[in-house]
Amino acid sequence: MTSVDVLSEAFGRLPDLVRSAVDGLDAEQLSIRPAGSANSIAWLVWHLTRVEDSHFAEAFGHDEVWLSSGYADRWGLALESADTGYGHSSDQVDAVRVGSAQQLLDYFDGVHTLSESLVAGLNDEDLHQVVDERWDPPVTLLVRLVSVLDDAVQHAGQAAYARGIILAGG
Repeated sequence: MTSVDVLSEAFGRLPDLVRSAVDGLDAEQLSIRPAGSANSIAWLVWHLTRVEDSHFAEAFGHDEVWLSSGYADRWGLALESADTGYGHSSDQVDAVRVGSAQQLLDYFDGVHTLSESLVAGLNDEDLHQVVDERWDPPVTLLVRLVSVLDDAVQHAGQAAYARGIILAGG
């Protein structure tokens, strides 16, 4: 098994994690902020998808799906179109609202399908390519992919936890 095989396997687990967090929830439930201030499921899934989208676009040199496929316009969020959710205030978290779980899944699926195909097209040598020189040391493709995966898994887990709280009536 190669490093790319491991990354493909790991990224391949994200759709089930995301789907299980949003399945069967309505727009109101997706927007609930547990304890009044925690991130909503809608925000968590939107954010993990925006991070995957923006980081993959930069690393692989393509347009963000959020912009190129018109999601930013269709969603009409009161946020800058390049916003990924990093460092959001409470008001900005509240601004991320969806009409349905399917809305979240459509964007996630569009981004994730592209991401999986990009990862599958790599070889282990590609992973050593520097994709971001703003950091010391510079960030390689492998480090960026692991960072995106780590962020996505954490937020999918938070969404699943929030789901449990919401469905329990908390």
